[in-house]
Amino acid sequence: MVETIQDWDPERYARNARFVSDLGQPVVALLAPKPGESILDLGCGDGALTEALVAAGARVVGVDASGEQVAAALSRGIDARVMDGMGLDFHQEFDAVFSNAAMHWMRDLSGVVRGVAEALKPNGRFVGEMGGSGNVRMVEDAIRAALSRRGLDAGAVYPWVFPTVQEFRHLLEEGGFRAEMVDLIPRPTPLPGDIAGWLETFAETFLKQVPERDRDTLIAEIRSLLAPKLRAADGTWTVDYVRLRFSAVKEAAGKGKAR
Repeated sequence: MVETIQDWDPERYARNARFVSDLGQPVVALLAPKPGESILDLGCGDGALTEALVAAGARVVGVDASGEQVAAALSRGIDARVMDGMGLDFHQEFDAVFSNAAMHWMRDLSGVVRGVAEALKPNGRFVGEMGGSGNVRMVEDAIRAALSRRGLDAGAVYPWVFPTVQEFRHLLEEGGFRAEMVDLIPRPTPLPGDIAGWLETFAETFLKQVPERDRDTLIAEIRSLLAPKLRAADGTWTVDYVRLRFSAVKEAAGKGKAR
């Protein structure tokens, strides 16, 4: 399995990627959290979107693999814990599991789904959104091209998993869920600043394949490849996001395939 060389600086994330939690509101609406429910926020990040679940009256636990992001969530008053999404340690504790823009960093999605099933009470809900097939493909192609010119293979350190609808539906069903909805949603997303900030925030695994002294040059080359495709005349950058949004219910004992 690829070891992702990715740091999550909460200040950098807030500066370059606040749109991630802002655009997660429709996923919260799909979850429809209820007062008193127990909800696990899988990949809670700095807790900005977790606050919406708390505001609905739910009892929320957030988990994230980044200690820095968990510290930021704790500063918001959220019950947040450092825990890898591929190694959840809960047993039938939650009415729902929610995840936004995190699961595509968890390359063992089958293990994630099994852990979520174990964390949920019978008939519990699993609702979320992640990168889907085709997500940031133009950005990815530019990164691959720039690294290839340096004799480096982006595939050797590839940190993401972007499943198709069919692949993810199969994972849910194999994990003991009844998939109520799995949709692929093209969502071109304007950035708050330059594509360089996006690359520094989300593509660190690739950038670290070159010495630190060469990273600005690498970013500039990727930027020049992408400008004709993703930069508008007014200077706004729009990234080719494609999201996979889903809602599923844990099957009652004996009906699903979860163990």
